[in-house]
Amino acid sequence: MAEGDDYLSGVLHLLGQWIGRDSLDDYLSYLDYLLWVFTPLAIVFILPLFILLFLYLSILFLHVYKRKNELREAYSNNVWDGARKTLATLWDGHGTIWHGYEIHGLEKIPEKGPALIVYYHGAIPIDYYYFLANVIIHKGRTCHSVADHFLFKIPGFKLLLEVFSVMHGPQGECVRALREGHLLGLSPGGLREALFSDETYPLLWGKRRGFAQVAIDAEAPIIPMFTQNIRESFRYLGTWKLSRWVYERFRLPLVLLYGGFPVKFRTYLGDPIPYDPNLSAAELAEKVQQAVRSLIDQHQPIPGNILRALLERFYRRPKKE
Repeated sequence: MAEGDDYLSGVLHLLGQWIGRDSLDDYLSYLDYLLWVFTPLAIVFILPLFILLFLYLSILFLHVYKRKNELREAYSNNVWDGARKTLATLWDGHGTIWHGYEIHGLEKIPEKGPALIVYYHGAIPIDYYYFLANVIIHKGRTCHSVADHFLFKIPGFKLLLEVFSVMHGPQGECVRALREGHLLGLSPGGLREALFSDETYPLLWGKRRGFAQVAIDAEAPIIPMFTQNIRESFRYLGTWKLSRWVYERFRLPLVLLYGGFPVKFRTYLGDPIPYDPNLSAAELAEKVQQAVRSLIDQHQPIPGNILRALLERFYRRPKKE
């Protein structure tokens, strides 16, 4: 240890002679300042990569699982059950440790039969992953999901999407899944809402009514869903007009993600909206939007605040009367 200290002292002495002692002190002070300022900034941009790493570790596990079971009879319908339950346990543990994840209203998810779950889309819908895990663990069901085409272009994601029944959303496929008795989750705002909503939690659904028509055609109930503080965990930089124009024109998410903050997550499921043959798709879409908006108004302080969301890990606000 002493030899290492002597070596470092010698290097600093030579540098001091070369550039001058005063200048060396100035450089070291400046370097210390840069480390103090930029280390926290670097961390908030690195943390989102851990979610991507966790997803790829999940995919690696599925490939190992597939290899282990490839000799079983023609891949029976239940061959992936063990893998789904294992990953659900891991993701549920991640949510509990990192976000103190809670889910309220899980009893509203039917034990059998179809239901369309409609949720607000955060910058990263990690709350939806935790929700899927809870449905697998506590309900013993797999919830099919609709995802943006962008997700299907990410290298290596194919197996993960297949195992968890993720589709890119043609209405016919969605109706078929519900008619077969499955749960189906989707966000009408999709990637647009993920990228361009903000801490005031606007719903960027536009005039999308396809999800409502799906529920009508399948005669399925709709369950609204919202997760408190989802916008305070991850956020995007660069959501200016140019980014919006690029996305609308080329469907490219030209933004920079940061965050990964361990804020408190509480997922709330609203009362199911039953199938009503007298409602049009436009009327049903409006009714669902109002239901999700009501969950936001009831459970989310506006505007969202990262520090407050962090403190909620230790202190819960009194319920509104």
